[in-house]
Amino acid sequence: MKISIITVVWDNKNTIRDAIDSVLGQTYKNIEYIVVDGASTDGTVEVVQSYGDQISKFVSEPDKGLYDAMNKGIALATGDIIGILNSDDFYIDKFVIERVVGEFKSRHVESVFADLVFVKPENLEKVVRYYDSSKFLPSKFMYALYPAHPTFFVKKIIYDKYGLFKTNYKIAADFDIMARFLYTNKISYSYIKKPLIKMRVGGVSTSLSAIWTNSKEQLRVCEENGIKSNLFKILMKYPIKILGLIRK
Repeated sequence: MKISIITVVWDNKNTIRDAIDSVLGQTYKNIEYIVVDGASTDGTVEVVQSYGDQISKFVSEPDKGLYDAMNKGIALATGDIIGILNSDDFYIDKFVIERVVGEFKSRHVESVFADLVFVKPENLEKVVRYYDSSKFLPSKFMYALYPAHPTFFVKKIIYDKYGLFKTNYKIAADFDIMARFLYTNKISYSYIKKPLIKMRVGGVSTSLSAIWTNSKEQLRVCEENGIKSNLFKILMKYPIKILGLIRK
């Protein structure tokens, strides 16, 4: 079973190497690794090119944002399964992909997800938040509660059948695609009870203005997918995130 892993990057030479090394160091070897760069000018391109043909496919050109770049990667993918690894993130150990593929094979499902830990950028061993995906049910989309997207692996045929990331969302396209797949189209899934990825704290959705934009976009996703929700329900997810800080 072939798995395609996609990393999207733009001007991130300081952390992209961690992401790449964590993919290339996996024990599972039938991996197609695709890096999509948004025409970086800070040295990122040179870092990626230094790996030579260990990177299966590398594209560096202007794009229309994060989700457009992810769609480019999916279009290039030829694997049976697709996973997306952000350029600030890295796999927690060398057995991650072996576990994921094993889950697909043993459970005969269309998608797999797991837990995730947030770490300090200056101390990658310091966990500051634990993202627990174990309590997920499709009905929880009304509260904008969903599995950790960076741990979400999906069969390529699902993207072919139900579509790619919607680029008219600034922040919530990952929420949208999971709602479309898991709620609207009811694809099958399995949960791995352990963290698979370390994510550096920070990113596009952590400022107060971004939180507000994200919440409004998530409400729009619910409306488009026939999920009964409101802004109050969606904002209620933030106390849940605080519990993640406690569980760390």
